[in-house]
Order: sequence, then C-alpha cells, then structure tokens
Amino acid sequence: MSKHIPTGRAFHLLYMLYEQGRPVTTYTLDVKQSELAKQLNISRQALNVHLRKLRNEGCIRTGRGFIDVTEKGLNMLGISVNPAFIFVKISPLKRVGVYQTIVTLPIQRVFRVVGDMDAILVVEREKLDETLKNLASVDGIQDTRSYVTIQTLK
Repeated sequence: MSKHIPTGRAFHLLYMLYEQGRPVTTYTLDVKQSELAKQLNISRQALNVHLRKLRNEGCIRTGRGFIDVTEKGLNMLGISVNPAFIFVKISPLKRVGVYQTIVTLPIQRVFRVVGDMDAILVVEREKLDETLKNLASVDGIQDTRSYVTIQTLK
C-alpha cells in the first residue's frame, strides 16, 4: 500500500476538516459481516436488521469491512468517553518487565514517555480503580498519579 501525502487543495481540505472537527471516541472493529454473523450464530440477514437498528439510533457507523461503535453507543453501554490518565514512574532496571505487564491490563492505550514519568496509561474511567489495584501489585512501579478528565475542550 503506497502512502500518498495529499497536497494543494486536498491537504487544505484535510486540515480544514481537522480544524473544524471535534475529537470523538470510537471503537473500530475490522470485521466482515459474514464473520460477525457467524460469531453470533445468526444469519447475515438477521445481523443486518440489528446493525440497521443500531445505525439508526446513532450507536454505530458501518462501512466496507468495518464497524465503529460511536460515542452514543459507548454511552449506552455505560462506558465513559472522557478517559482517565495514569502517569507511571518505573524503576529503571525493571522497565522491560513492567511494560510487558502493563500492556496486558484493561487499558485503552499506553505511551512510553521521557520526563518525570515513564509511561502514560489511558483507561476508561470505570476501570481506573481496577487498573490502579493491578498496578499496585506490579514489581518495579515506583509511583502512579491519576487524572480523571471531565470534559474534552478540543
């Protein structure tokens, strides 16, 4: 797959869309509908009926080979779209093992960073306590700081 970098009007359009857009949280599943129907043990036609209902409610977006769960869908599931951040300080000699453990936790994303902390974890607010309890038992974590978002500004 070649990477074509947009130029001229296409680049301007892309930048305008970015500037005028608002950040949203979605979960994307790359799956064929036939495979999803098989996983649910229903016909593809029955799956389409359910997908249409969810799409009409604004809970999902669908396209060729993908399904997005939208913010509205996440809210219906009781999942917060405003995440929590956990900043983690790790003992230098134990970083490799700690990183291997961290990626197995129920987190959305993890970033290695340079500075006062070594990693930033992005977690669903509802999973913050569970994640902090898991981190407390990881040998090599020296300190954690948690921050809960209350609103997305940009």
